[in-house]
Amino acid sequence: MKRVTGIGGIFFRAKNVDSTMEWYRKHLGIEPEADYTGHTFKWSHRDAPELPGSTVWSLFPDDTTYFGAGQFMINYRVDDLDAVLKALEAEGIKAEGRMEEHPNGRFAWITDPEGNRIELWQPAQWE
Repeated sequence: MKRVTGIGGIFFRAKNVDSTMEWYRKHLGIEPEADYTGHTFKWSHRDAPELPGSTVWSLFPDDTTYFGAGQFMINYRVDDLDAVLKALEAEGIKAEGRMEEHPNGRFAWITDPEGNRIELWQPAQWE
């Protein structure tokens, strides 16, 4: 079973979200989206160009609890979240809390040996 199929998003802390977002806009051309302090990069699959996808890049306030104590969190795309979670549990890795369902897909979280929170995401459908 293939587990991770790509990176769905990269999220990190900023002491000053607005000025940091402005720095990325000015110097790297990353335009913030109207509804959050981040950007969605659109792309298509190399092996299936008819299936578009996206990767989210987003800043969070320094005091966020969304990804634990770490400075960042990577969101990995998976095709079958239930199967991945079952395989991980068989290997002694338990999901944190409960799986969540949202309009854009299903989410679960695990932590690596260094204490970094990892978000697993099964998209609702290819964007």
